[in-house]
Amino acid sequence: SMVWAAMPGMLFRKNRDSSFYPLDLSWVFGYNSSLAVHSLMDGEDRVLLYVSSHTVVIHDILQNRQSHLQGHTNVISCLCVSEDKRWVATADQGPDAMIIVWDSYSGVPVRTIFQSHSEDGVCAIAISQDAKYLVTISAAAVQKVCVWRWTLPTGEPTCSTELSPEFGYQDYVIFNPQNPHEFVSNSKTQVIFYLWVRRQSQLWDENTAWLPSSQTFKCLVGQFSQSVFHFNNTQALTGTSAGKLVVWDMHDPRTLPEELLPKPHGVTATKVVAMQEESLTVLQVLDSCIVTGDVKGQVKFYDGQLRLLTIYSHDKVGPIQSISFSTILRDAPSALPGSSQPFLTSWSDSSNSVSLTLNRNFILSTSDATMFHVATDSTNFGKIMTEAKKAVNAIASHPQEPLVAVGSHCGLLKVWEYKQTQYLVSRIFTEAGIQCLSYDPEGHLLAAGFTDGSVYILDAISLQSICEEFQCSQGPVTHISFSHDSKYLATADETYSVTVYKRVPQNGSRSWEHLAGLVSHYKPIRGILFGVHPDSNEPRLLSLGEDRQLVEYDLNSSIKDHLVVTHRDRLEQVAVPLCLTWYPQLSTESFFLTANNCYKMKLYNTTTKMCRKTLLGPTYGSPLEKIQILPRTSSADPQQHYLVYITKDKVGLQMLPVDGNPHKSSAFICHPDGAADFAVSHDGRYVFTAGGKERTFMKWKVNLHALDAAAFLGGEDLIPFYNLLDGGREGKFFRELEDYFYYVQLCSQGIKTLETRQVSTHIPLEEIPSVMRAIGFYPSEEEIEEMINEVKFSKYADTGEEVTKINLDDFIKLYINHRPALGLSMKTIQRAFQVLGYDNKKGDKVIDRGDFLSLLQCRGEQMTEDELAECLITLLGKRPRKEGSELDTHPPTGAAALTEEDIPAEITAEIFVADILGLPIAE
Repeated sequence: SMVWAAMPGMLFRKNRDSSFYPLDLSWVFGYNSSLAVHSLMDGEDRVLLYVSSHTVVIHDILQNRQSHLQGHTNVISCLCVSEDKRWVATADQGPDAMIIVWDSYSGVPVRTIFQSHSEDGVCAIAISQDAKYLVTISAAAVQKVCVWRWTLPTGEPTCSTELSPEFGYQDYVIFNPQNPHEFVSNSKTQVIFYLWVRRQSQLWDENTAWLPSSQTFKCLVGQFSQSVFHFNNTQALTGTSAGKLVVWDMHDPRTLPEELLPKPHGVTATKVVAMQEESLTVLQVLDSCIVTGDVKGQVKFYDGQLRLLTIYSHDKVGPIQSISFSTILRDAPSALPGSSQPFLTSWSDSSNSVSLTLNRNFILSTSDATMFHVATDSTNFGKIMTEAKKAVNAIASHPQEPLVAVGSHCGLLKVWEYKQTQYLVSRIFTEAGIQCLSYDPEGHLLAAGFTDGSVYILDAISLQSICEEFQCSQGPVTHISFSHDSKYLATADETYSVTVYKRVPQNGSRSWEHLAGLVSHYKPIRGILFGVHPDSNEPRLLSLGEDRQLVEYDLNSSIKDHLVVTHRDRLEQVAVPLCLTWYPQLSTESFFLTANNCYKMKLYNTTTKMCRKTLLGPTYGSPLEKIQILPRTSSADPQQHYLVYITKDKVGLQMLPVDGNPHKSSAFICHPDGAADFAVSHDGRYVFTAGGKERTFMKWKVNLHALDAAAFLGGEDLIPFYNLLDGGREGKFFRELEDYFYYVQLCSQGIKTLETRQVSTHIPLEEIPSVMRAIGFYPSEEEIEEMINEVKFSKYADTGEEVTKINLDDFIKLYINHRPALGLSMKTIQRAFQVLGYDNKKGDKVIDRGDFLSLLQCRGEQMTEDELAECLITLLGKRPRKEGSELDTHPPTGAAALTEEDIPAEITAEIFVADILGLPIAE
């Protein structure tokens, strides 16, 4: 097998050019600086292992190459590496949390443990010295500790116990290197020692918790950071935020054979040793040395008696998060380095093991997202990488060169050459964080919007400002974009304002000035879009908001401090539009494309703003957040276009034209905690996604042939659409639809006619609403108008003629694209009652019967009293009385025909659904 034959370094020999996926993760920038960084190899191949979002990255620093271990669907919360650096265990927190054990030589996941702590996930994990056992601690309020024999194919832990909340939130755990049946964990305030054994198929565990206080030791102890077992096997140590080590004595040696009962540990905190003033953040035992790291970036080595051996320090190193030693030993230096080196001092030790330990290179990672390689033979601190310390929300790709710019909330702006993955230039803004970026179409300028509302226009190469920054927005700038001719720059901010800047000649050079701004929306702005007027080459500017308004501006007529609006159009009735882009010219008619929060994509005529087509969009757990047309590659079919999109946590591709076929799109998890933005390379070969608070961004290689193959395998013509129907082509639903379709033909020709029937494959457009309602889809009047217009004008641009009828195949597509993507939801109705109703005496949300009838007649798409009465009488199964009957002295009419017996005085959501609409309620 691949695992059996795997060797160190084999992982990078895989062919990275072949991929079976439309999007293949090519490179990961940034990492989770709150987790440890591990040194897998040192020397000619300097290989590191670290976590970025939900991906384990194995990074060969010297050869500038990466391999990615992908399997988690949530952000990885903890990891550990075996002593021989081969086995890597990772765990996550979130829905369907899992534990995965990887072979770092081959990259193969050798064991996956599902539902280990499925409700809350794992917050701490460790692997035993012999690499046979894992210990995990859950992230729940009541934490659970589990021991796993991961080499056995069982889904149950070998041993487990629950911890009392009084012990604090245990977030660190480690095995005793000399006894895999013993481990220790700690929270900020308490340390717990564990001993577990197996006896006659029964599992036992004992734990002891300690809470040292200032009264116990007559000194300030501080908060606990990490704990380790002393290599003498009679003591344990815990580092604290006060720079002290708590020493625990084990009175009873734990050398019990497995057949004996476990005994209490007899652990006693005997003393607190003041090591230094600075807080200790890392504590490790390496061979015969004890190693500490602190908030000032110092690494100190001590012998078993806690006598200082050596110190490594550098003024550029921040608070240490982890230390990882190589397995390759260096020759000891012949003499101490000079005072100019960052190495401070050293003491010799006669112990051979101590001497060997002091000659191991190591990797430092800091909490401010910086990695260093420390060579002990030269005491050289080599910086490996410096990444964003805060959220990465801004990303932009150069329009002509293989460059990508990335900005973070810590003010760091970096530019990378993405083909060779080379860092080029950076700039740090100390005043505020970067929220959005945009290159101008010529690639000369880079505009940046900041969290304090300021806007910088920079030289794209040097990142130096070409003019004074603008401070015209009252809130953080969320969107920024240049016009096609680079004459205008537009921004949108969190105060619902659109601001426009204009390029002006000044002293023979080009400068910029503020033109005007306008609060054009009353809800958050989802996008701004520059285009070109169809009858001229002048820029065209649109903005789209969650208020469902599309606003178009007249830039030519706008003057200083006065931004002119030419049109305001409401695009949606109920759904909220989330993004928009220009649609490729695939026909004689021009469109722009929007996506809303109901998983629908809509095409609008660019001139009339009329909705021309509604289509089912990708349904991958959350709606599309941002969309962009993929630039054509030189090898791509010139007639084929593609759309790139991101959802809340995924990045995907969609084949165009959009038609509702689910096989024409695919998506992959990119940032489980939320994708903030994305950019596309100018040649369409790469997609870049920014991970927001994950502080990472990723490069994805585009493979269009894989998506084309998936669409082909999904079937042609109506086969993909039949599969979206309940029961498919041979199901009961399809047969009912056929019956309704032909019944409408009978009705249109007259039910009682004796003339020869004209059997047809079409029905009139005006019958579309009746059939839709008959099969369980109840569109509003506006949706009905959109459906009819979609069919009526489908060929108008090409032939100038209107379509008056529809066949069954087109009707099925129309139904699938317009019906609710996720079906009818009781929660939607309950939310409506939350807004419209009030709390009755029982505490239920209800609507008064009179208010209920009034709302239907006066709000939204208003119904007349006769229409309302007809609907309710039909729904409630009432029959009109026969004229001349004894009871028909004063027959009621309209809504008055409904009595209290038919509709209760107080209507709940459940009564409305079950008793009035007659629909079943899911348990």
